[in-house]
Amino acid sequence: MSLPILYSFRRCPYAIRARMALAYAGIVCELREVLLRSKPTAMLTISPKGTTPVLQLLNGCVLEESLDIMDWALEQNDPDCWAKFEGGALSLGKELIASNDLEFKLHLDRYKYFQRFPEETQSVYRQQAEVYLQTLEAALQQHQFLLSDRLTLVDVAIFPFVRQFAHVDLEWFHSEPYLCLQQWLSWHETSELFLHVMQKCEVWQPEQPSTFLSPLSR
Repeated sequence: MSLPILYSFRRCPYAIRARMALAYAGIVCELREVLLRSKPTAMLTISPKGTTPVLQLLNGCVLEESLDIMDWALEQNDPDCWAKFEGGALSLGKELIASNDLEFKLHLDRYKYFQRFPEETQSVYRQQAEVYLQTLEAALQQHQFLLSDRLTLVDVAIFPFVRQFAHVDLEWFHSEPYLCLQQWLSWHETSELFLHVMQKCEVWQPEQPSTFLSPLSR
């Protein structure tokens, strides 16, 4: 290994936030795009849980959680102070991320894949997810980003999941009174960083030339 290796699935919200942090921090990785229905043996050998993202560092350490990858990337380089929080923002930020990962993602999955969860209707699952959206909307009515008028790790950690929710039914999402959240989402979706990490690449095959996740030009 001459570079860290990132196993990723392009549309996975966990993988998106990891790639955004790595590109922002200026870290070059070998990017191995995987198919979740056909996971490569090389990934399963180092991470038997079989989910993306997985980052294998040069020292052999393996990071299997997206937030751990984000934290590691920002420890290497954080030019715009994504991980710097003022006052009680750190505690609030942790609460927002925990609510996103533990509660909102649960409702999001049921809303998106409602056929798999016949206990309730899709509308009910959407209403359950909206509780979190209302929290985000209230925060964004106070400032441009979730914690302040400055982009932080918290925004990047949460954005891919709100994006996934919105794209289940974009017409509905844009018809609802989440004006600040809609603007926040649009800002992220059109950002240079997001567009950079969403470039398509071929599924990784061991015999093919390497693909790389490059830093965002600053």
